[in-house]
Amino acid sequence: MLEKSFGLLFYLKQSKSQKKGPLYIYLKITVDGKSVELSSKRKWESSKWNSAAARATGTKEEARELNRFLDALELQIFQAKRSLVEADREITAQAIKDLLTGNAENRKKILEVFREHNAQMKALQGVDFAASTLQRYSIAYNHTRDFIWWKYNADDRDIKDLDHEFISQYAFWLKTVRNCDHNTTMKYLVNFKKIVLICVKNKWLPGDPFSNFKLTRKAQERTALSEEELERLSSKQFDNERLSNVRDIFLFSCYTGLAYVDVKNLKREDIQKGVDGEEWIFINRQKTNALSRIPLLEQARKVMEKYDRHPKCVVSGLVLPVLTNQKMNAYLKEIADCCHIRTELTYHIARHTFATTVTLNNGVPIETVSKMLGHATIKQTQHYAKTLDFKVSEDMNKLRDQLKKKTQATP
Repeated sequence: MLEKSFGLLFYLKQSKSQKKGPLYIYLKITVDGKSVELSSKRKWESSKWNSAAARATGTKEEARELNRFLDALELQIFQAKRSLVEADREITAQAIKDLLTGNAENRKKILEVFREHNAQMKALQGVDFAASTLQRYSIAYNHTRDFIWWKYNADDRDIKDLDHEFISQYAFWLKTVRNCDHNTTMKYLVNFKKIVLICVKNKWLPGDPFSNFKLTRKAQERTALSEEELERLSSKQFDNERLSNVRDIFLFSCYTGLAYVDVKNLKREDIQKGVDGEEWIFINRQKTNALSRIPLLEQARKVMEKYDRHPKCVVSGLVLPVLTNQKMNAYLKEIADCCHIRTELTYHIARHTFATTVTLNNGVPIETVSKMLGHATIKQTQHYAKTLDFKVSEDMNKLRDQLKKKTQATP
């Protein structure tokens, strides 16, 4: 990458504590209007200095030797600049200074740190991290790489370039070039912030560039199937076996609250006797590794029994013959059309349906629902919980009856 401008200047600089005597000779390197300062560690009298020529005056050997030293230092700067060009690295004043001072090897790059983070995460996959988490950070890395190329036409950037403007421009790029919605943009920035904080904690960055950047997400209305839609889905007869299987697996999640990946990996050995002697699901959720213990409802048990002898389940020991998430969602769109369901049906809606229509709206306390969903806090469950109008109406009618009885009892 070629610079717009390049300049060198030797000058004398007086320190704050210095009152008189020779002054230090400093060098200012300027590239594209951005400058860095570098001490030559040499001193010279201001009365014997030519500011226009930026050299010592006089014919004595002392002056000639100093000028030869400054000429040699200037040559080193041009050599450093040339080495950056040959290495196809971005030419900046800081990069030139780092080469001269020997700090170039110690300067970390943004994507370099990101790659190191992802490599460590991959090594811990299955121990501390799920495959889906690693995939999310891999996508975040690709976005960061593409943004740096788009913004700076460079393969990487110095960590020192991480500032508020970098974050703001990254958010702009995600929303415009990548066409991400606000919440998706915030999700990728949260991933990137983890990399930035690694730099801060290692003191590679003096401060957090996210400190004045708000990572707030917009509240989203969580969609769930109503009881009527759930019944319509359950009773629908499909001639197509593929659609019937996908419908059954989706219903299983509606009555267990399990996410796609947990149903896909659910084994027969995960179904055990609970404290009440009934069948329960005992699993560690793949996303959070949190333990979920879910009593099996009759609707879920029927689905499980239906596929007890399915060839794929017999061979693998899995409870259900689950397809890829992409195929499941594609077939769910067909199923929604067949069942006249207006909601855009995706697999994750099953989890919302369990949290809302199946449990909360049938009087199951939110603490119990939270435990079955494998949430660490009630606040997480509240994002899923959507209290439907008929439940509000039902509760208010109960209140009306109670108030009416109190009024009638009053003499």
